[in-house]
Amino acid sequence: MKYPEVLSIDQVLDQLDTFDAIIDARSPGEFALDHLPGAINAPVLDDDQRIRVGTIYKQVGSFEAKKLGAALVARNIARHIEELWIDQPREWRPLVYCWRGGNRSGSMAHILAKIGWPVVQLDGGYKAFRQEVNAALEQAPSLRFQVVCGTTGSGKSRLLEVLHAQGAQVLDLEQLAMHRGSVLGHLPSQPQPSQKAFENRIWQVLRRFDPSRPVFVEAESKKVGNLRVPAALMDTMRAADCIALTLSRSNRVRLLMEDYQHFLADPSSLNGQLEHLTQLHGREKIARWQAMSDAGQMPELVEQLLADHYDPAYLRSIDRNFIRYGQALPLALDDISEDAFAAAARQLIATCV
Repeated sequence: MKYPEVLSIDQVLDQLDTFDAIIDARSPGEFALDHLPGAINAPVLDDDQRIRVGTIYKQVGSFEAKKLGAALVARNIARHIEELWIDQPREWRPLVYCWRGGNRSGSMAHILAKIGWPVVQLDGGYKAFRQEVNAALEQAPSLRFQVVCGTTGSGKSRLLEVLHAQGAQVLDLEQLAMHRGSVLGHLPSQPQPSQKAFENRIWQVLRRFDPSRPVFVEAESKKVGNLRVPAALMDTMRAADCIALTLSRSNRVRLLMEDYQHFLADPSSLNGQLEHLTQLHGREKIARWQAMSDAGQMPELVEQLLADHYDPAYLRSIDRNFIRYGQALPLALDDISEDAFAAAARQLIATCV
């Protein structure tokens, strides 16, 4: 076999988990937006260097740009070899890619192959990978979804976590989006991924599912925070069988108080989020809610938010958006204890076979 071996995205996907390393040779900025599953970033040009080379290419010419680029690339690859891979054995088999599978990954793959490693270069690079992900997500997934529906605070996300722990197949879109899905759903110190990274995460999860087994997913709107759920997936979910999860309002308040502890410590953050509801509820009501937040009246505030905002919004949307909700399987929780969620998860796994 002659190395570097150049493989198409179809060939690589079948063996993606078998590579000893997946090396993204693009710049850190490109890598941060999205990358292949499990990839590490070993840029042959960093963000500033890419700008320098590109500027010389436009203002001076390709020959001068290539000379500078070659010197920078050689130094960067040498550093990566010394710092990351110097102890790897002869049989170490990495996959290398860049944006289109051209000069950047080609330079790195060539040097690694000359050392003697059986390196593989991805033909078409990250662009080919994104085309594969887009094509897969544009098709309605051939999976049997069970959509967990329920008013805010009824424990949908907790139930998904317990289902997953018990071995069920779970697509947790809020976890993948790093957002709890409502106007107050932003998670502190956890920025949402890019749209491409979100789609990549969804694709990774979906491709590993067994079509013969149910997939549990929470009823979501078209957006989770700032991120869009792929349209074909959304359409499939909205046509799927539903589970109607119910929990008393007092227990919902307790659960939300546990899940939104960060707002208890920083009322100003909560008040800032409440501003987004002004158009729906008017300045007077928002000011009253913000005063309750400042006074530490959190259980009372949560109760009012459920009664005046979240529950009416849910009732307006659920029948319209999930066409099988009228025939939903009822599932009542009488508590928010671990035992209660574990029992509910076992019941669903036994029922939704």
